Amino acid sequence: MTEMIASLGSWNWLIFGFVLIGLELLAPGIFLFWLGLAALLVGGLSLVTSPSWQAQLLAFALFAVSAVPLWRHFAVTKNGEGNSPFLNRRAEALVGREFTLEKPIVDGIGTVRVDDTLWRIAGPDTPAGTRIRIVSADGVRLTVVAT
Repeated sequence: MTEMIASLGSWNWLIFGFVLIGLELLAPGIFLFWLGLAALLVGGLSLVTSPSWQAQLLAFALFAVSAVPLWRHFAVTKNGEGNSPFLNRRAEALVGREFTLEKPIVDGIGTVRVDDTLWRIAGPDTPAGTRIRIVSADGVRLTVVAT
C-alpha cells in the first residue's frame, strides 16, 4: 500500500486537482475547488522538488486547511452589506416612514400607496386622510399606527 502511495508523482496530483475542479463545475459549492487548488499546488511543488509521499500528503493537508480561512476572508469581504442593505427586503426599508391613508382601515386591514405600489397594512381602524407610520414589516404585510 505504501509503495502505491509512494509511486504517486506530481502528475497524479495535477490530475487529481483538475478532476476536483471539474467536479466543482458539476456540483457547485466552492468546497471542491479549494481542495483541487491544494492538489494543484502540491503537484506544482512536486514538479520543482522531489518531496517524499509523506511530505506531499502533509503539504496537501496544510494547503487544504489553509484554503478555508482564505476563502472565508474573501467571501466576507466580497459579500458585505454593501450600499443596498434592503435590496431584497423592501418591506423592512419602509419601517419608520409616514404616509397618508387614501382609503380607511376597516376591520384592521387596509392598503396604503407607497410610491407606485399598494401594500397591505394591518392596524387599528382608521379613517381615510389620517397620517400613519409603519412600525413593522412581516413578509409583505406592514403594521401601522396612527400618528
